[in-house]
Amino acid sequence: MAEGLMRHFYGDMFDVYSAGAKQTFIHPLAIEVMSEIGIDISKQKSKLVSIFFGEKFDYVITVCGDYSKSTCPMFVGEVKEETLHWNFIDPAEVEGNKEEKLNIFRKVRDEIKSKIDEFVRNINEKENKNEKS
Repeated sequence: MAEGLMRHFYGDMFDVYSAGAKQTFIHPLAIEVMSEIGIDISKQKSKLVSIFFGEKFDYVITVCGDYSKSTCPMFVGEVKEETLHWNFIDPAEVEGNKEEKLNIFRKVRDEIKSKIDEFVRNINEKENKNEKS
């Protein structure tokens, strides 16, 4: 969901890549809740972070849950600006009926969107301060 949100709203500002510690599938409920806001992630592919080893990125952001409870990918490469960790629950691990699960996927989608907006706002503020200096 993070890749889809970032590409949709800020793809003109960033080249967006996404990968994980293990290769899985795009969860059907993630596809469903993203389509509710007009974003199609059905063609995205799950990738292993190892395909990016040695690459250079301005920012690396992990969006997995608590490090002690999940397998969070480690990026081995050059990070020019900053490495960030955003702690979100994994909606795919939540128990419940379909509607309860959809509500969790929506909640996480919206939390990710808010965090992305905050991230971009902070970058824009830094750039504006640097231009005034």
